[in-house]
Amino acid sequence: MVDHDALSTTREAYDAVAPTYARMFRDALRDRPLDRAMLGVFAEVVGPGGRVADVGCGPGDVTARLAELGLAVFGVDASPAMVELARVACPGLRFDVGTMAALTTADGALDGVLSRWSIIHTPPPEVPAILAEFHRVLAPGGHLLLGFSASEGPSHPTQVFDHAVAPAYRWSPDHLAALLREAGLAEVARMVREPQPDDRRQFREVHLLARKDPATG
Repeated sequence: MVDHDALSTTREAYDAVAPTYARMFRDALRDRPLDRAMLGVFAEVVGPGGRVADVGCGPGDVTARLAELGLAVFGVDASPAMVELARVACPGLRFDVGTMAALTTADGALDGVLSRWSIIHTPPPEVPAILAEFHRVLAPGGHLLLGFSASEGPSHPTQVFDHAVAPAYRWSPDHLAALLREAGLAEVARMVREPQPDDRRQFREVHLLARKDPATG
């Protein structure tokens, strides 16, 4: 079940800050070689021309990066203001208003799903349903790249933290990997980025790459 109050709070918060957010993060990948590398790995395993949804795409910068890497990508975001900014910035790409819990994509229609810091605003009890939705839209053998902020350790499966825009959660990488397995998505690799001195928040950042079983019908 979707917590509509949490979803509405997040949508309204991002609508309110959309232009500022877009300016702040327009060049966010420039100084993040490890993030760029993981996006490159994702693009390579999905394959040229692979059909990909960038879920929680924000103003579309990362969506555009995936298009440059040769993917047939479109963006989805719950914030209409973010989607409008993305459409203006990237007129050659498709952007839809939608939610992670109820994608309009047909079963098995995608070769990849990118969820980059988009589950952090989801109440933890709802995350398994979202992972199941990602599994639903992925074709057999399709890949998911999940980005999130890490909790302090295995004894803290999730932790609330003070996000500048909306209430947010950090996750234990092992705990989230276990939820992926339960959803039918096997971990392929993970990248953990330790906090750097100039980071606004001193949290580890994690990318989990997972794959849907190729034998799944």
